[in-house]
Amino acid sequence: MARRVVSVSLGESRRDSAVEVELLGEKVLLERRGTDGDFQKALRLIAELDGKVDAIGLGGIDLYLFAGGRRYTIRDARRLKEAARQTPVVDGSGLKHTLERRAVAELSGLIEWEKTKVLLPSAVDRFGLAEALNQAGAKVLYGDLIFALGLPIPLYSLSFLQKLAFLLLPLLTRLPFRLLYPTGERQRGRAVDWRSRYYRWADLVAGDWHYIRRHMPDDMRGKSVLTNTTTPEDVAFLRACGVRRLITTTPRLGGRSFGTNVLEALLVALAGRELGEEDLLRYIDLLGLRPQVVDLWEAA
Repeated sequence: MARRVVSVSLGESRRDSAVEVELLGEKVLLERRGTDGDFQKALRLIAELDGKVDAIGLGGIDLYLFAGGRRYTIRDARRLKEAARQTPVVDGSGLKHTLERRAVAELSGLIEWEKTKVLLPSAVDRFGLAEALNQAGAKVLYGDLIFALGLPIPLYSLSFLQKLAFLLLPLLTRLPFRLLYPTGERQRGRAVDWRSRYYRWADLVAGDWHYIRRHMPDDMRGKSVLTNTTTPEDVAFLRACGVRRLITTTPRLGGRSFGTNVLEALLVALAGRELGEEDLLRYIDLLGLRPQVVDLWEAA
């Protein structure tokens, strides 16, 4: 019998999908179930799945935000996690911290990071990626103040961002999550406004797909996007904007790349327990997980 992993997402149900994969001799059914931004529906669905599936992923919401060596728990996400009493619930943050950090090093043969300007709209939900880009020598614009708080203050110093996060995250993680991140139908909308000018500055835009898409201008000719969880519709949108290269940190399964929460839940299902950083790195090597690069101009 196949193991079953379900991602319960605050995103739109129209992005739902299911695919069966075979890994390490085990069949695993991966499902994505969107709740269209309905937090109570997500709570009920997790409680309903508890004890009936092997692992649950939290999609469209982070359980933890990181700054340096500190971890902050988002209050709304903790409520979702606690709705399951038997089945492990993960948000993908462990995999982000390992897989995405490693992806930067593995892409060094393709991208000259020292000559690359990178826009990272939200660094606190991808601090491992932010640190890896900084260590690789890229010139990074950390857009947390711009894109999360609407303040026209670009940050180019990771150490300053970290100090700011130490100050703000204890407060921000207590706010309703919908104030911090687009959920439901808001994920579909775009706001091409003053924030879009920072895309024109960048050679590569990295991080969460919904953050990237929301303020992306129509003209992205020749630029690269480093993200995950892209559907065929998303790929067509990127191609129409003129994006040259799409890099996903998770493999494409059934025509789309699944989120880190799905893949981390998959690994938890295979292991039968929640996994630490060393365990995740071992599975990354065991499964040969590598960044997927698509030249959108060549594939057109």
